[in-house]
Amino acid sequence: MRVGKLNELKIKSDPVSVPRKEVASVVIRFAGDSGDGIQITGSRFTDTTALAGNDLATFPDFPAEIRAPVGTTFGVSAFQINFGSRRIETAGDDPDVLVALNPAALMVNLARLKPGGMIIVDSGTFTDRNLKKAGYLANPLEDQSLEAYSVLEIDITKLVLESVKEFGLSQKEGLRCKNFWVLGLVYWIYGRDRGDTIDWLKRKFAKRPEIADANIAALNAGHIYGEASETAGISELYSIPAAEMSKGLYRTVTGGEALAWGLVAGAELANLKVFFGSYPITPASPVLHSLAKMKQFGVKTFQAEDEIAAICSAIGASYAGSLGITSSSGPGIALKGEAIGLAISTELPLIIVNSQRAGPSTGLPTKTEQSDLYQAVYGRNGDAPLVVLAAHGPADCFDVAIEACRLATKYMTPVMLLTDGYIGNAAEPWLIPNVADREPFPVAFATNPEGFAPFNRDPETLARPWAIPGTPGLEHRVGGIEKEEGSGNISYEPANHQQMTDLRRDKILNIAQDIPEQMVENGETSGKLAVVGWGSTYGPISRAVDNKLAEGAKVSHIHLRHIWPLPRNLGDLLRGFDKVIVPEMNDGQLKTVLRDQYLIDARPLTKVTGQPFKISEIERAIDAALEN
Repeated sequence: MRVGKLNELKIKSDPVSVPRKEVASVVIRFAGDSGDGIQITGSRFTDTTALAGNDLATFPDFPAEIRAPVGTTFGVSAFQINFGSRRIETAGDDPDVLVALNPAALMVNLARLKPGGMIIVDSGTFTDRNLKKAGYLANPLEDQSLEAYSVLEIDITKLVLESVKEFGLSQKEGLRCKNFWVLGLVYWIYGRDRGDTIDWLKRKFAKRPEIADANIAALNAGHIYGEASETAGISELYSIPAAEMSKGLYRTVTGGEALAWGLVAGAELANLKVFFGSYPITPASPVLHSLAKMKQFGVKTFQAEDEIAAICSAIGASYAGSLGITSSSGPGIALKGEAIGLAISTELPLIIVNSQRAGPSTGLPTKTEQSDLYQAVYGRNGDAPLVVLAAHGPADCFDVAIEACRLATKYMTPVMLLTDGYIGNAAEPWLIPNVADREPFPVAFATNPEGFAPFNRDPETLARPWAIPGTPGLEHRVGGIEKEEGSGNISYEPANHQQMTDLRRDKILNIAQDIPEQMVENGETSGKLAVVGWGSTYGPISRAVDNKLAEGAKVSHIHLRHIWPLPRNLGDLLRGFDKVIVPEMNDGQLKTVLRDQYLIDARPLTKVTGQPFKISEIERAIDAALEN
């Protein structure tokens, strides 16, 4: 059969028609050069796996360099997916399978692979030149250094060029189909249907059908190579049953997408229109990209010339009666600092999304971290409190965004919403909610001029009125200079500044009465050990605690969504445990906040490698805490 005819074949392979070993879960890591389409490969495998009914979690891990030299370790891009028939909380500790499309990908990722794991490697790229660029002194495919693994050596470079030769592509264009050849092979090994990927390629390249056809041919060629399992050297094929999920309509969602949808849903519940002023920065940009596609909901997006202009435009939008939103990562939040203080001083609703990355300064712009907690809680000049919330996963971003909208509008305050690079780019199945079931919280703008003053306060919330400029009789001015309580006139009186500072503080602290009491995620409400987390540590903590509870350990998991103000019962809850450990992807920031607020001996478990926690790392910390 000529490879060139693969595109004309009827796809009829039935994954269940061949003997397959059933497994509960699998972790696969795709890795190659930045130009190899690794993130697309991972995304297509994710969508196909979701359609197969598996639960899943992903971890896109890409380089910071835009154009790193081809074949170097600096340019390695990776995508890890954990999928299975059970509940999946993380992207997995150690991959079962590593797909390495060049020597550099093998060099960077081999240490992560499970002992005895499978390596699928493109032997066609293991040239002397590429080996040298990757830092190898000898060819690992020849020097017995991979004996501990099951290695599948395939000259993918040669085979993919053969599969697309009839389409008249250049060698460079032909090699861009390599990722789909690999995808076809992995689809065969794990019993995945190619149909959705083929449909996606036809849509993606509708204006370049020759490119679509070439990629489909490569996909089919990889699949057929797998079907010839005796010659391919594949010893086992696998099946992963569908997971038991709650009934409903699901879709795969990234944190950036869920956050954008949650902000729009929150604005709808508040009966406001979204204005999003932003400046591109990794890993926050996907929020801008998602919101820019939602004009049908009246969303206005503005890509400003810099971070300061971005937040000032959002403040102006809030002053004019829209829901002003801005977004950035740590370095951009630092630039926005003065304007955040302005929003606090003027007491306007504003949502500030911080998609955290490794710092300081530029740091590791494509790697994940949780090191902006101090910045969120404390990081402004003067006494300048605001609300701080943290999402714990991609789907959770939707709910946290709605909560941010509610608190910002009810209390006339900026809210900082913390995610991170892992949450923003990772994907998981999301049970699509019925927004109509959510309780609305419509904004009531001030309209009555009788007795109006811009800093009169609601006795319950301490929020000032929101008066849209141009409303007759409600003329007023606001700014960054201290204002007189009530009238809003500029005031330099010492007693007034004390009063206004106290009011701004009390308004935020009183929000603790309007948020849920802190719950225990798993385990008892008191006992020997509490593992306290926030943000994206949720998955590994949850799984680690589950595992230890199954072993009979006395451990509980507490996870914070409301970082400031803290839940009103949190202090009493933590004092009910003999020991508290706090896993964080920083140098111990939440630990410091908990010690400061509750005078408890919270112990840190820190990690600042740019990589998420492994379940095993937290399990070892639990064991150590319980033994000592």
